[in-house]
Amino acid sequence: MTATLYDRLGGASGVQDLVTRFYDAMDNNPEVQLIRGKHPANLGSARTKLFEYFSGWFGGPSLFIDKYGHPRLRARHNHIAIGIQDRDQWLQCLTTALDQMNVASDLRADLLEKIEPMADHMRNLDEEAPLSDC
Repeated sequence: MTATLYDRLGGASGVQDLVTRFYDAMDNNPEVQLIRGKHPANLGSARTKLFEYFSGWFGGPSLFIDKYGHPRLRARHNHIAIGIQDRDQWLQCLTTALDQMNVASDLRADLLEKIEPMADHMRNLDEEAPLSDC
């Protein structure tokens, strides 16, 4: 049986570490202020929801779905203009978190293979550009 991304990250504590470092990177890096500005001043709820979403999406407990129903991520974010630069800054925060966690290269590749298409799918502005190297 293949271990889930959730298990490979270290379960709830690993997912929580990823989310904490992700939002800390968003708060502390002046290069990602475009995407930071599209979040509320207090990131508490965003941190909780991303932890709950990632937990289930990575193969662990379906905390988000149990609480809120189907994620419908794009619909839930449709009120926010999301373009290429937003996507790239969001992914930059994620890769910063992964760098800080020093995850194994195979786990990093597997996570990015899952996350990058989702990040690109979230775009709702009519722009064309390939994913940049984050």
